[in-house]
Amino acid sequence: MNRKYRNTIIAANLKMNMLPSNIKAYAEALKPAASAYGKRCGIVVCPSFVLVPQAVKAFRDSRVSVGAQNVSQFESGAYTGEVSAPQLADLGVRYVIIGHSERREMFGETDETVNQKVHAALAANLRPIVCVGETLAQREMGITSEVITLQVKSALAGVPATKVRRVVIAYEPVWAIGTGLAATDTEAAAVCREIRTLVRGLYGARIARAVSILYGGSMNEQNTRGLLAQPDIDGGLIGSASLSPETLSAIIEIASHDYV
Repeated sequence: MNRKYRNTIIAANLKMNMLPSNIKAYAEALKPAASAYGKRCGIVVCPSFVLVPQAVKAFRDSRVSVGAQNVSQFESGAYTGEVSAPQLADLGVRYVIIGHSERREMFGETDETVNQKVHAALAANLRPIVCVGETLAQREMGITSEVITLQVKSALAGVPATKVRRVVIAYEPVWAIGTGLAATDTEAAAVCREIRTLVRGLYGARIARAVSILYGGSMNEQNTRGLLAQPDIDGGLIGSASLSPETLSAIIEIASHDYV
């Protein structure tokens, strides 16, 4: 990572875990790390929709931002079961995960849908955390570069240079999510470097230097140090490891150090 040009971010994706009654205790356990390291490391906690109001309340007056795990591409209307960007913003949400592989695979989200959601989030002044990544079959076929290029360019289509600095890109190889098999430092570094090169080609070097790129996929306190030592990896999107506030606190502490 390179703190000179961009923010370090550790974002916790709690997925469909935890109950509203658990959030207060989780927040209290995480706040000491946020207080100690929050100036050097942006901290985001993304619970499921029903936990968002409790999370906003629990983390109020702390250095933790609350994010959501998904958002509708529509601003309002007859979309039963959907949650809009303005609704999230009004609750106090600041970030939103978009295009996670589980959403793409299980719920049919396409590159076009991801792009629409990015625009919806930016219009509501939310910071999108856009997930991109290849499957194991795609990696074995040697088309990782092509897959990542299509996903990044599709997600950013029509996003003006004035807003792209607010976009966070998370590289999550699908084969590493929830499997315990993380990409090696070299593998993750190569793809994140390619993502920054893509952004540079689209928006220029100055903006590319400012965009935070995260790694996600079985990231934990054992491999965080090596991953963050890579110059183009600026933090992590943490899944199962984030369910333990103690483990997440350890990752945040590691991310607060200087490596590059």
